[in-house]
Amino acid sequence: MASKTTVLRLYRRSLKLSLDWAVHRYLWRGQAIYIRDLFEAKRNVTEPRQLRALIQETENLLEKWKHPDPYRPPTAPGGSKYERNLPAPILDPPPHMTL
Repeated sequence: MASKTTVLRLYRRSLKLSLDWAVHRYLWRGQAIYIRDLFEAKRNVTEPRQLRALIQETENLLEKWKHPDPYRPPTAPGGSKYERNLPAPILDPPPHMTL
């Protein structure tokens, strides 16, 4: 069960990584289909040693192909519009001083 979740996480990471490199979504779709075919080709591997080797090889490839400047949505933390145009804070008026 742990290896299944590991493989699913690797699959998602590889899709997100390829999305960082694709300029347009229609170009990314072809890459996503290719990645799916690569994962489907190794679907019937049940030998634990082979499975560990495939997982390690995939993690190494993902690290090697990591984008130096990954895509971030503009309004997400780290994005170019993060925390722009925030509403003004509501401040209480200063207390009146009595003499």
